[in-house]
Amino acid sequence: MMSHPHIVVLGAGLGGTIAAYEIASATRGKARVSVVNKGDDYWFVPSNPWVAVGWREPEALQVHLPPVMEKHGIAFTGTGARKVDPANNRIELNDDSYIDYDYLVIATGPDLAWDEIDGFGPDRNTVSICETASAQQARARFEELCANPRPVVVGAAQGASCYGPAYEMAMILDTELKKRGIRHKVPMTFVTPEPYIGHLGLDGVGDTKGLLESEMRDRHIKWVTNAKVDSVEPGTIHITEVNEDGSEKMRHDLDFGWCMLMPPFRGIPALMGLDGLVNPRGFVLVDEHQRNPKYSNVFGLGVCIAIPPTGPTPVPVGVPKTGFMIESMVTAIAQNLKEILDGQEPTHEASWNAICLADFGDGGVAFVAKPQIPPRNTNWASEGKWVHLAKIGFEKYFLRKIRKGESEPFYEKLALHVLGIKKLTMD
Repeated sequence: MMSHPHIVVLGAGLGGTIAAYEIASATRGKARVSVVNKGDDYWFVPSNPWVAVGWREPEALQVHLPPVMEKHGIAFTGTGARKVDPANNRIELNDDSYIDYDYLVIATGPDLAWDEIDGFGPDRNTVSICETASAQQARARFEELCANPRPVVVGAAQGASCYGPAYEMAMILDTELKKRGIRHKVPMTFVTPEPYIGHLGLDGVGDTKGLLESEMRDRHIKWVTNAKVDSVEPGTIHITEVNEDGSEKMRHDLDFGWCMLMPPFRGIPALMGLDGLVNPRGFVLVDEHQRNPKYSNVFGLGVCIAIPPTGPTPVPVGVPKTGFMIESMVTAIAQNLKEILDGQEPTHEASWNAICLADFGDGGVAFVAKPQIPPRNTNWASEGKWVHLAKIGFEKYFLRKIRKGESEPFYEKLALHVLGIKKLTMD
């Protein structure tokens, strides 16, 4: 096996873990696969809003990866990467060692750019659900809020590219505060750079604007759109609301006892400044085959890749990379690597279709966008209590996949086929 080409997957989040399993299966007997991650554990991040209100314990969302990887013949290190050197096909690790590769699949997720806003972030004046450990800290602050009710501010900062969790967090807070009988003591405001509620970085999907505005009104959640966060100090967030032309419309100083805003994303430090590999924000540049144009042996998938916005907005709004969209990138890369190892040119393109379940604790909104970036062939959204139950089922199902080392079991492939949802454009 040591003489076989070496494929390294950098990152073991949602995309990287599934990529390692699927690439190892697709290239079995033709390549050896290694994973480089920061830490030894996988965390099911979509359930972090539940952790923040005590509906889940962090351990329930954790999978210890080394034994699973070993079972499938995948080498693993949790040391983390200090610097990628694409010119020399090498990664410098945080323990000063190196790992060489023939092919690199970058699936790192983002670096959370808290420092771009004064006073912002879990080490400063707001809480976070981007990492499970941070969500656990947010839970402690939530219990303090319940003991001493004060206003809540939830939403996203300018440049964020992940809006679903913000909406989920607002609705789940509303549901839990009602259960505790103190919702009437906690005014809530949703703050977002989106030009309208339900934009989601996708210019809406179906009637997400109407559905989410209706939810906000029913739950007595006020909102501010086209919002730019200026700074955060203890107990107060300062924002500027702008007009359609970007000029200042109004300034808001919102007091809070609990504040969670999704941050802007950027590439991880190990990738920053690598000309031709990443853009100025550190996001990986890829072509239609998920391959970097300059370094043809490097592929990228998930939140770490560069995708242009769906259109101009008064305040910067990024494009989300949803779970199924990421899985479609995984399948394309696995099949393209298989073709390359067989001496062929890559032909597979990810469909970038999106399936999203936004849980509100007592209901939710689901949408299907085919493809995720408009114009679309399918543009559908619906709501109901079934979404909450579906999200619970999906959590259990996906964690089972990670623990067993499966990428796409037969019954998942069959279900997607019945729904007409495909991972590859050529299927």
